[in-house]
Amino acid sequence: MKKRYNILFLCLIVAFIAIMQACDSTKHLNEGEVLLTRNRIVSADNKADISGLSAYIRQRPNTKWFSTLKVPLGIYSMAGRDTTKAINRRLKKWGEAPVVLDTALTAATSKNLSVVMQNRGWLDAEVTPLVETEKRRAEVTYIVTPRERYTLKSVHSYVSDHKIDSLIKSQRLVENYLRVGEPFSVNDLYSLRSKITSWLNNNGYYHFNNDNISYVCDTSKVAKTVDLQLHIGLYKKNSSSEPTEHPQYTIRNVEYTSLAGQDLRIRQSTLDNNNLIEKGEYYSASNVQRTYNKFARLKAIRSTNIHFTEVPDTNALDVNIQVVRRKPNSIQIQPEGTNTAGNFGAALSVTYENRNIFHGSEQLSIEARGAFEAIRGLEGYDNSNYEELSLETKLTFPKFIMPWISDRFHKYYDCTTEFPISYNIQSRPEFQRNVLTAAWRYKWKSPKHNVSYSFDLIDLNYISMPWISDTFRKDYLDNATSRNAILRHNYENLLIMKIGFGVSYSDDKRSVRTNIETAGNLLRGISTLCKLPRNDLGQYKVANVAFAQYVKFDADYTHLLKLDSRNTLALHARFGIGIPYGNSAMLPFEKRYFAGGANSVRGWNVRTLGPGRYIGKDGRIDFINQTGDIKIDLNAELRTNLFWKFQGALFIDAGNVWTIKPYADQPNGYFKLKSIYDEMAVSYGIGLRLNFDYFILRLDMGMKAINPAYNNSKEHFPIAHTVFSRDYALHFAVGLPF
Repeated sequence: MKKRYNILFLCLIVAFIAIMQACDSTKHLNEGEVLLTRNRIVSADNKADISGLSAYIRQRPNTKWFSTLKVPLGIYSMAGRDTTKAINRRLKKWGEAPVVLDTALTAATSKNLSVVMQNRGWLDAEVTPLVETEKRRAEVTYIVTPRERYTLKSVHSYVSDHKIDSLIKSQRLVENYLRVGEPFSVNDLYSLRSKITSWLNNNGYYHFNNDNISYVCDTSKVAKTVDLQLHIGLYKKNSSSEPTEHPQYTIRNVEYTSLAGQDLRIRQSTLDNNNLIEKGEYYSASNVQRTYNKFARLKAIRSTNIHFTEVPDTNALDVNIQVVRRKPNSIQIQPEGTNTAGNFGAALSVTYENRNIFHGSEQLSIEARGAFEAIRGLEGYDNSNYEELSLETKLTFPKFIMPWISDRFHKYYDCTTEFPISYNIQSRPEFQRNVLTAAWRYKWKSPKHNVSYSFDLIDLNYISMPWISDTFRKDYLDNATSRNAILRHNYENLLIMKIGFGVSYSDDKRSVRTNIETAGNLLRGISTLCKLPRNDLGQYKVANVAFAQYVKFDADYTHLLKLDSRNTLALHARFGIGIPYGNSAMLPFEKRYFAGGANSVRGWNVRTLGPGRYIGKDGRIDFINQTGDIKIDLNAELRTNLFWKFQGALFIDAGNVWTIKPYADQPNGYFKLKSIYDEMAVSYGIGLRLNFDYFILRLDMGMKAINPAYNNSKEHFPIAHTVFSRDYALHFAVGLPF
C-alpha cells in the first residue's frame, strides 16, 4: 500500500509540472503579439568563433528552471484575466509574464552582435535576424555572416615620452600582445592599453590612465589587413598647462595616524610589516591595494584610508595611512538547543575575544561551553543524562612565529600562526571521555596566485577514557556477539601526534584542496632508539598510552560550469586514503572516513553507507563499523535561481568507503580495484536553498538509485523498485555541499 501511495505522489508531481508546461502560455497576449520562446546564434560558414555572443542578446525568453522547465511562466498562465479575483492577482505576482517579441530589440541585438564580431577582427561581418513564428510563438535565429577575418600587417608605436618609450620597449609589452600576421582584435587593443597603464601605475606613474593611450587603424593599404599605430602623448596637468613628460613619483614619507582621535595602540613593526608602500620606492597602485588588503585582515583594525599628497615642485608623494581601531574586547553569549536522535537538551557557550592582546593585532579567544541532554531509552545504567564541559582557547598572530623569516616574506604573503588548545569532558551514562588537543599551525597565502597553504608543525590529540560503566563494558566491549576491534579501539586511551601540510587553490570556476598528514613517526623513532618496552599487542606506549601511527592523504576538486545567467552545473570529486602502519593496526576512529549525509551520497543518512557491500546488523553500534580507510565521492549538481533568494538543485551522487585491510568485523568492506564499479552507491535527488549571500540554508532530499549492499535486483536497484520510506533521506544543512 505504501508503495502505491509513493508512486501516486511521484505521478502527481510529474503531472503538476506537465500541466504548468502545457498551460496556454499565450492566452495573456494581445492581438498581434507573439511569445518569444528561443534565441539561437549560428555562423553562416561554421568557421567563425561565435562563442560568448549570447551575452549580447537584448531580449531573452522566459525564465527556465534547470534550463528546461518554464515554471514561472506556467504559474502566470494559470491565472485568469479577471484581476478582481485575488487568486489571479496572486498567481501573476508569483509567476512571470510572457516575454513578447520586440522587433526593435531584435534589431538592436543584431547591431550589437555585428559590433562584437567586428571587434574580434571580422570587420565586414553582418548579422541577420530570422524570425520563425508558429501558433503565436516565435524563435529568433541570428545568422552571423563573418566573411574574411582581418590580420595585423604592421604595428608601430609613437610614444612622445622617451622614458616611457624605453620602459615599454624593455618589457616588450606591445610585442607580447600584438603580433604581425595574427588576427586583428579590438579586445586585444583594450587589453594592451590596460596592461600598459597598469604596468606604468606600478612603476611610479601616479597620474597615468587609459585615456593617455590611443590607436589609429588603417585598412586601406592591403585588403583584409590592418596597419596599427599606438600613440602615447605627453602629460598635461590641465588644459592650460604646457605638455611635459609624464612625472614618475617616488614615496618621500609614510606616516600612520588614527581617525577620531584614537590612540593607535598597535606596534609600529606590525604596521610596517603590513604596509607595502615603502619610503624611497616608486609609487605602485598594486602595492596600495595590497596594503588595503593586508590592513583589512588585521583584527585590531576596523577600516583604513590611504591618502597621497604631492610634494610641491618635486616628483615625490607623502603618504598618510589613517586607521580606525576596533574595540579590543568583546564577550559573546550563545544559548543553543540540541536534539540528538530525539533526545532534547540545551547548551550555553561564552566566548571572550581580545583582538590586540600584545599590541600587534594578535587575537586571543577563550570559549567555555556547557551542555546537558536527557537521554531516553537506556536501561541498566545508573545515570540517564549527557553532560559536556569544554574550554577552548586560541592565540593567533598575524605573522610567522619562526626564526629567520624576513620582513620581506611577511610583506609578500598573508601569514598567520595559530596556537589552539582545548580540553573537553563528555560524561554519558555509558562512559566518560576526555579529549585534550593542542597544535602549532602556520597558514599563508600567495596574493597573486589564489593559492593558500597550511602547515601543522605539531598537532596533539590525547583521548582518555577514565570511566566506562559495567553495563556498557559487558554488553559491547566484552560480549562475544557484539564485540569488535574497531569498537574496542574507540574506547581505549589513545595519543595522536601528527604533522600535516595542505594546499588549496580557488577561483571563480574551480577549487582544488589537497592535504597530507602523518602521525607517530617521531614517537616511534624515539621509542625504537630508547628501546622502550612494548605491550601485549606489540605497541610502544608513551606515558602508558599507545600512540597512533599512520599516513593520510585527501584531495578535493570542484568545477563550476555556467550554463547561462540562471543555471550552473557543479561537478565535484573527493578522494581520501589513510594507511595505518607501525604502532597501529588500524586508523584511529576519528581519522576514518564515513559515507552518506548532507555532503556525500545524499540518498543515505550520515554514517549509514558502506564500507563496500557491508550490511549492518545492530543499529546501536553500527556507526562504528560503517567507516573505512578509503573514500570516493563523485557528485554532479545542476543549480538554478528560482525566485527571490530561493535556489533549486537537481543532483546525482556516487561513492562509498572501503577498508584497506580485510577486517573480520567488516565483512565485504575490503577494497578491491576490480569490484569498485559494483560497490559504488548511487543516489539522485532535489534540493532547495535559501541564499542570503553571507550564508545559505539548504534542504536536500536524496533517493537511493543503486545500493551496493544487496545482490538481488529489487534491493540492488531501488531506482526501479522504489520504496519511498526505505529509499529516501532528508538533509538540512548550512552552506553548499561542495
